[in-house]
Amino acid sequence: MRTARSRGARLGAVAAVATLALSACGGGSIDEQTEANEEQAAESGGECGDLSMAVNPWVGYEASAYVVGTVAEQELGCSVEYKELKEDVSWQGFGTGEVDVVIEDWGHPDLEKKFFADQGDGTATDFGPQGNVGIIGWFVPPWLAEEHPDILEYENLNKYAQEFATSESGGQGQFLGADPSYVQFDEAIVSNLDLDFKVVFSGSEAASIEAFRKAEENKEWVIGYWYEPQYFNAEVAMQRVALPPYEDGCQDDPQTVACDYPETELKKIVSTEWSEGDSTAVDLVQNFTWTNEDQNVVAGYIASDGMSPEDAAAKWVEENQDKVDAWLG
Repeated sequence: MRTARSRGARLGAVAAVATLALSACGGGSIDEQTEANEEQAAESGGECGDLSMAVNPWVGYEASAYVVGTVAEQELGCSVEYKELKEDVSWQGFGTGEVDVVIEDWGHPDLEKKFFADQGDGTATDFGPQGNVGIIGWFVPPWLAEEHPDILEYENLNKYAQEFATSESGGQGQFLGADPSYVQFDEAIVSNLDLDFKVVFSGSEAASIEAFRKAEENKEWVIGYWYEPQYFNAEVAMQRVALPPYEDGCQDDPQTVACDYPETELKKIVSTEWSEGDSTAVDLVQNFTWTNEDQNVVAGYIASDGMSPEDAAAKWVEENQDKVDAWLG
């Protein structure tokens, strides 16, 4: 879940391959690196070709996509195109040939029914876990939990509803939603738990981060949707509000949800047609796995340190060659 950095599609992928590879290797010419990539592809028994990576709108996903894309460029000679798309739109791209890889899926039973072979049209394939564990929930800034510890139980939220009220919440407490395209049931939870709150969507990860940062600095009352992995948690240790525990089936009907979010093993979803082809990137994507800590490092490079996604990925790849080698088999 999820950066508000605006970028166009990367169409100059060949030039980017050479630039990233030279920065990682510390020297050489474009021609030399191109030749090396071609030799490596030949030795592996195939070529990578074009690789279309969806980039969903949160910085953690961006970190995963660019690390895999950078390895594909540098090690396999792929021509990588990054496409900024919402989650549901990304899945639609499998059938049209516009998307090869969704590198971080947070669980979409509705999309699985439409696109997996055993339920839908078969254009999407589950490529297994990518190592990250997703945790979604309701959170408040640490100052608020410290001064009012009972606020960490949902039964006490109505007691404080007016403290959270804003000009946008119509006399109720404001619950800060995120990007409405994310996996979220907050409006149903508010209604079904009889909470005197109104969900007001921030619209983006960056907007939510700014609201939480400001709330901690100025001791403002904010409660909202938040998640891990997330680099910002190292800056502000957000505190989770306990909702009724998640149980199997409690989120099957989006209109009746009255429970907390589950921990989710994040997965890689790919185009079935692409996965059955001969691209050398297929094994790379299938083997890719890393930790929440790995992702937070790269996300922090991008969002906190102001690095481009390409540079952030290249830095991590250079410093973690053992993990990269494992992905390459």
